[in-house]
Amino acid sequence: MDKRLNRSDYFFSLIFVFLLVCVAGAFFFGVELGQTRTESKYNALMAKQEEAAKKPGAYDQQHLVSFYHTIYAPYREFTNRWFDKLKEVELQGDAADPSSVMKDLSKTASDKYDEISKSVTPETSPLLGEAHQNLLKGLRLFSDTAKKFQAKANSMHPSVLLTEVDKDAFFLEAKKFALQGQQQYYTAIVKWNESVDPQVQGTGLLAQQSFTLKDWSQMSLNVKNVVVSTILMNEKRYLSLYPQDMTVRIDEMISNGQAKKMNLNDIQAITDLLADTNAARKGDFIARKDKWYAGETKPQLPFFYENK
Repeated sequence: MDKRLNRSDYFFSLIFVFLLVCVAGAFFFGVELGQTRTESKYNALMAKQEEAAKKPGAYDQQHLVSFYHTIYAPYREFTNRWFDKLKEVELQGDAADPSSVMKDLSKTASDKYDEISKSVTPETSPLLGEAHQNLLKGLRLFSDTAKKFQAKANSMHPSVLLTEVDKDAFFLEAKKFALQGQQQYYTAIVKWNESVDPQVQGTGLLAQQSFTLKDWSQMSLNVKNVVVSTILMNEKRYLSLYPQDMTVRIDEMISNGQAKKMNLNDIQAITDLLADTNAARKGDFIARKDKWYAGETKPQLPFFYENK
């Protein structure tokens, strides 16, 4: 038997619908408010960075050198060991002791974390401060990644172990922070470059999302390195090489016509090819720098002059 809704039922239904509308409105208002606050915080941070960068000596060479020796070089020592030890596991196959390797890598990352956590960066150089914190976060997560696999590494085939590590959530986050810290360091180098030469070629192009070969031809070495480090960061390509090693191979591919023959029309496509085929390696820059960048302005940092 049908039961008709009385006036009270309608009244409560309307109140329920009204409350739902209010809740939905409050939710979307909260989302918009949160987004606005986040954007305001980000814009304020960027404004602070820009203001600090304009101050004399904000990114002078002494700051870059100090950061290199106390923070970046120890981080790179871990990076070199990471790739060397995983290569050892890959090549030795069943004869390897993956658990021992994971234990070693976890300890190395932890030791390097402790070492560089004692370092300080000047407040006037916010990019270096952020790079410092991101490299620390990366090392902590690298240590957690290796520790996570230590107990079960020997029960896995080496190839399976390497695959599992590569897609592990801790490892993905470790790469993200480490590559971001690296990108910020190379950006700080451009800030230094601008302090000694306000007309640095190509800085105005850095705001772009993609870069053509023509764009690339208008950039100085330091700006090219920022482009490469940004591409590596965005794609989470954690490689043993330095950004400048990739830069010089890109210049070579463009100069000898290989990029054109292969119909590679932007820098990301060339970077992807070089990374995927392992055609760019650590040491490429040092071996070719005199030919390609003899006249370029570079800070006195060991990775521009020594094969480390």
